[in-house]
Amino acid sequence: MSTATPAVPQPMTFPLTREHPPEPAGEYDRLRAEQPIVKVTLPTTQEAWLVTRHADVRALLVDPRMSADRSHPNFPLRRPVQQVLRKGFSAQAKSLLALDLPEHTAPRQMLANEFTLRKINTLRPVIQQIVDERIDAMLAAGPEADLVSDLAMQVPSRMICELLGVPLESREFFQDRTLVLQLPSSTPEQQLDAADDLNRFLDELVTAKEREPSDDVLGRLVVRNRETGVFTHDLLVGMAQNLLIGGHETTINAIALGTIGLLQRPEVIAELVADPSLIGSTVEEILRYYPIFDVMVRVAKEDVEIGGVTIEADDGVVLALGSTNRDEEQFPDAGTFDVRRGDRHHMTFGHGIHQCLGQNLARVELEIVFSTLLRRIPTLRLAIDVDSVPFKVTSTITGVFSLPVAW
Repeated sequence: MSTATPAVPQPMTFPLTREHPPEPAGEYDRLRAEQPIVKVTLPTTQEAWLVTRHADVRALLVDPRMSADRSHPNFPLRRPVQQVLRKGFSAQAKSLLALDLPEHTAPRQMLANEFTLRKINTLRPVIQQIVDERIDAMLAAGPEADLVSDLAMQVPSRMICELLGVPLESREFFQDRTLVLQLPSSTPEQQLDAADDLNRFLDELVTAKEREPSDDVLGRLVVRNRETGVFTHDLLVGMAQNLLIGGHETTINAIALGTIGLLQRPEVIAELVADPSLIGSTVEEILRYYPIFDVMVRVAKEDVEIGGVTIEADDGVVLALGSTNRDEEQFPDAGTFDVRRGDRHHMTFGHGIHQCLGQNLARVELEIVFSTLLRRIPTLRLAIDVDSVPFKVTSTITGVFSLPVAW
């Protein structure tokens, strides 16, 4: 009499179902408690490890055995569409985001001084002027607006022009091409054309600054690079593209999601009006509660034992930021939106050497946007039911395509 071999459990399918976007998947709660590190099957048919606890994700993000090299064949969630879209971006495969130690150190240090809190604070008047101009335009055209296209997309687009030193006469073209990459109505062909246009534009911009450096992020980078030789011309263009793309997605979505979160909680708005000093901790809670990036992904270079599981060399790893930000072990009463929490240990900007370089800029932009909105349009409200909001939910990104508001 033969004994049947026990069935091997099939990996879970990832991404998990999100019952109430933009809330993270409810299944994360069970996984943190019962299976904090579990095998999953990705949309690309790859298998990878899903890691859901805050402590484990934090540890893996600083583990040198974990690689961010997107050229690795087992790197998770590498989609053909993404590869085609990025094909025109020079040196994108070897951008800061994809470099491991020790190659990552020199280019990161080259840029770090441009994004210190002290330096970003000097930009507050510029950011305030941009936000006021956009709200002036909304009020003039009102009493309704699309908060995404009329404000959220415009603020980071204008700021990146300031930072990169895009000439005034070129800003309309630059912003138009950037918006084509972001708008859901853009076809893949239009996005490819916009990517090619931006690549040519930034190549010419870097070339001009190499010839005659200006007093902006790219110009100063060119001057420092003459001494260090860290970047080739193509890598400088790739760096400009990273700043462009990375600086948009986070801020656009955080403005939209944060606005939804605040407008659903009039008691929070009342607290902020009564005590404007709470704006900093409110921004941190928005970033924790509504993480823009649901996951970060890595691939193991060596075997790694963590949480009673062995992640083998060449295994893909999916780090669930949306889960870590709701981990009760790190954030007591994590399911409650608490503007007085002020905990900056959330994972929305990542952790370790690849922690978001522009996080100080994003925080200041968010502080100014929310405080100005509440002060200047105190009757702001959603123009549609929150269940009708077209949320942007992919295997990695959480955001909003459009957000009709009225006052």
